[in-house]
Amino acid sequence: MGKYAVINPATGEKVVEFPDATDAEIQDALASAHKTYQEWSRNTTVEERAALVQRVADLHLERKDELVDIIVREMGKPVDQAVGEVEFSAEIISYYAKNGAEFLKDQELHTEDGQRTFVRRQGLGVLLGIMPWNFPYYQIARFAAPNIIAGNTIILKHAEQCPESAAALQQMYIDAGLPEGAYVNVYATHDQISTIIADDRVQGVSLTGSERAGAIVAEQAGRALKKCVLELGGSDVLLVLDTNDIDFAVENAVGGRMENSGQACNGSKRIVVMDKYYDEFKEKFVAAMSAQSYENGDFGPLSSDKATETLTAQLDNAIAQGVTILTGDNEPKGNFYTPTVLEGITPDMDLYKQELFGPVAQLYKVSSDEEAIELANSSPYGLGSVLICDDADRAIEVGSKLDVGMVFIGGAGLDAADVPFGGIKRSGYGRELGPFGIEEFINKKVFRFSA
Repeated sequence: MGKYAVINPATGEKVVEFPDATDAEIQDALASAHKTYQEWSRNTTVEERAALVQRVADLHLERKDELVDIIVREMGKPVDQAVGEVEFSAEIISYYAKNGAEFLKDQELHTEDGQRTFVRRQGLGVLLGIMPWNFPYYQIARFAAPNIIAGNTIILKHAEQCPESAAALQQMYIDAGLPEGAYVNVYATHDQISTIIADDRVQGVSLTGSERAGAIVAEQAGRALKKCVLELGGSDVLLVLDTNDIDFAVENAVGGRMENSGQACNGSKRIVVMDKYYDEFKEKFVAAMSAQSYENGDFGPLSSDKATETLTAQLDNAIAQGVTILTGDNEPKGNFYTPTVLEGITPDMDLYKQELFGPVAQLYKVSSDEEAIELANSSPYGLGSVLICDDADRAIEVGSKLDVGMVFIGGAGLDAADVPFGGIKRSGYGRELGPFGIEEFINKKVFRFSA
């Protein structure tokens, strides 16, 4: 058997194991996806493909209970959040099914010489998706659905701890009526991923994952002259700049940090508060984080033993370098990590530039917008941000100076199916979701007529 196994992080029990793909199976996947692109994608309309993809959205909802159970045991997601993920995934898929034809319609260009010129948006071919464990359905929905509608076919390599959700996703595409080869799940090894990227039949790669994985895949894709979309890590800020409601700011800070048990790339990991609010905010935020309860479903276990070991080691190092723990003990019980708030982080600490993937918040005090912007931009990451600010003009001014891909004003968790998602710097490049999400892997083919 191979690396692909479901090990329930709440109990440590190995539930099921799957064998790694053979080299022959990888070749079969490549051949099937390429053949389907040539024979099916090129000979169907956007509307026809969208109708089938809409059925995938419907199946997410019809099979919701089964899908929820899978990811609860695969990566420990709290049940309510698992339900939300399945429903949001269906919403994303349906959004592209309903809007794909409009996004991909021919675009007439007005040229100075008056000769008729238009752009037709068509798929490129076979795409490889390399997807993470933290949102097993959502990440795939935003990659696979728009690209199949655009006329691409998908080879999907899911995280090694998510083989059941990987199989369930492939089955939904099959049961929706898409042909064999439109969406192919592979339990690929790292060497096999390299083989797929290098294959001439593959035209692009999308990876959501760690900075390290992104660098490796981007290097391999670059050597093979393949386009990449990379959605990597983040150390997002939540800036409390101007508010008459500290309780609301605290509520959003807790929600932004505790989403997915703190295991979201765009979670609010650094909480930056103006000095005039700091003491009140700190008291209420620490109390609220301390009150988070596993029994109440506020959070679940970290996703794996490895995730727990990594976070604990980061905190051990931070403690040795002088960080102050306001709540929490860095003593997980199994994979259950107590929600934690840190203070006193300085630029010379390793933690200052790290991403913490778990329920650990960093608290900072600043005295001006300029200081807040400088602190926010000191991170090597540039994914998203949240601004709590009653003055909209001030919020826009500050947001315009942040080195990030997204600025959410007035609250955390403003993601939506029709809102583009992505970052800059070491958080990657490219966009998913919204109208931009269907544009990444298409050929903008120019048609031009003689006079």
